[in-house]
Amino acid sequence: MDAKGAALMGEIDPQFSTSSTGEGASYDLVVVGSGIIGLGAAYAAVRSGLSVCVIEQGTRPTGSSIRNFGHLCIGAQTGEARELAEAGRETWLRLSRDADFWLRESGTLIAARHNDELALIEAAAQTGGIEIFDTDDFAALAPVNRHVVVGGARIAGDLQANPRTAAEKIVAHLVSLGVTFISRTTATAVESGVVHTTRGSVRGGRVILAVNHDIDRLLPAIAEEARVQRCVLDMVRVQMPLSAPLDAPLLTGWSLLRYGRFESLAEVVPVRERLHAARPDLAAIDLNQMYTQLPDGSMIVGDTHHRDPSPLPFQAEDSQQALIDEALELFGVPSLRVIERWQGVYASGAGEFLDREVLPGVRAIAATTGIGMTCGFGLAQRAVAALFGADAPVSAAALAAAPNNFTHTELSKETTP
Repeated sequence: MDAKGAALMGEIDPQFSTSSTGEGASYDLVVVGSGIIGLGAAYAAVRSGLSVCVIEQGTRPTGSSIRNFGHLCIGAQTGEARELAEAGRETWLRLSRDADFWLRESGTLIAARHNDELALIEAAAQTGGIEIFDTDDFAALAPVNRHVVVGGARIAGDLQANPRTAAEKIVAHLVSLGVTFISRTTATAVESGVVHTTRGSVRGGRVILAVNHDIDRLLPAIAEEARVQRCVLDMVRVQMPLSAPLDAPLLTGWSLLRYGRFESLAEVVPVRERLHAARPDLAAIDLNQMYTQLPDGSMIVGDTHHRDPSPLPFQAEDSQQALIDEALELFGVPSLRVIERWQGVYASGAGEFLDREVLPGVRAIAATTGIGMTCGFGLAQRAVAALFGADAPVSAAALAAAPNNFTHTELSKETTP
């Protein structure tokens, strides 16, 4: 293992200065944070021939980038989110080949359990990219109980990754491209051209802060202005006797209340009113009833949402039981076995994204809703382009849209998770 690989595994890169004077190695770009967005920034920069250092407080990605569904929900976005999702799609495809991690061009399935949900999907389909199915045809596509659906749809173009392996594979690929990783190191302050850390100072011509919800630890005033807090989720992984494999992420009516392409339409109103009236218990836990199947056949089941600047870690069993009960009904199976439970977490803010130049040459970026996997690469590419100019690999349209303040507007041989 080379020095950079050793640094990733918890040793210190010998080029890294541990003094507080800032003497030592200097990089074109210093990235703080090794989640998907930070890795995307490092990838965009190193592909442009820039020297890159990533500072990570752990020894591997362990945050929201590995705790999610692996669903790259491109076709359900609108506006800025759709542009960023589309900009990052090719990056996902390229990296899955080059870094050798599992990714499939799956599309996204939507199960409609009521006529008003089907009407909402049909309204969204008028702009293209969504195929509608009747009950029998949809039940042939997805292993659901045909007696509880009135039809469904498939969104074209969406992708599915395994979040448990993709991030670490990307890290290894970046190391092979020459990116330096400094692990077990916390950024304590930032100035133009320098990041101060618990091991000393790292100098860089430009800096990207991609620390997700921890922006409130590093730049509390910025976090308060953007109203950033933590959104914690109940999620489980189960083994379930499905009638056939689930070959794409599966959304439900509860999901339609969340994604811009659907929730912006007038047809969402009767869906929301009916679901909230019929199941106030599920509305109270802010349910997004959705599912993805991993390569080993196990299913990720989720998820609930609770927002707080400092949420407590305790998970209510009733909330997790609700996830299980809804899965049993939708798929029409008598039982399932929970094999893992965890608390997801991501940044939640005033809009969908935080993207701001906080100091000359220093940019803070985050997806401040649950679409970091979907939009993170596009957001990162745009930030690199904004810092370094149009030589960075990002579309001209995305570059032109790069803001200087807050905006308001997710193929290889893998077989195990």
